[in-house]
Amino acid sequence: MDLTTEQVLAWIQRIAELIRQNRDYLTQLDAAIGDADHGANMDRGFQVTVQKLGNEPPNDVGAIFRTVGMALLSSVGGAAGPLYGTFFLELGKQLAGRTAVSAQEWATALRTAVAAVAARGQAQVGDKTMIDALAPAVEELERALAEGVSLAVAMQRAAAAAEEGMRATIPLQAQRGRASYLGERSVGHQDPGATSSALLLTAAAEILATE
Repeated sequence: MDLTTEQVLAWIQRIAELIRQNRDYLTQLDAAIGDADHGANMDRGFQVTVQKLGNEPPNDVGAIFRTVGMALLSSVGGAAGPLYGTFFLELGKQLAGRTAVSAQEWATALRTAVAAVAARGQAQVGDKTMIDALAPAVEELERALAEGVSLAVAMQRAAAAAEEGMRATIPLQAQRGRASYLGERSVGHQDPGATSSALLLTAAAEILATE
């Protein structure tokens, strides 16, 4: 099963819907350890993104992701803009010119994109950032595909791993970003970036499950 341009467009649309539905929740999480603007920033960014894709729909997967990355860079405030922008721009670079992407190509591109985000944010698993959701998801995706399951099932497992990683941020002390300024006071709160990252992967799993 290949990932098609239609599925990628549907994925971005579903991300926008989930972010909109969870806007207040993301803001509440960010209010505890950040600037209380993650929900609003992410919602604005993905609404702009969906509008851009609707006005000028790209005809290949790489171009879609480049459009998403540029839209998020220009419209999402705080640290999330550069980090999510980097994620999608790297996917665009890895999948340039492709109208269909194999499961293995998708896993490789996703791993590269997550590594780019980690480098941009100078973060690793355990730092209480979006990497705590994204890195386990990639590992589980690769593990699932190696077992021979379908991309749809592999993405369901990846999304579950992302949610587990998201919840695992609660007892952590933040080592990066604004939350790190709180020191021990950041313990006991779920990271908003890990939460929005988990929503991205949930959206992908949902789209693939309908095929």
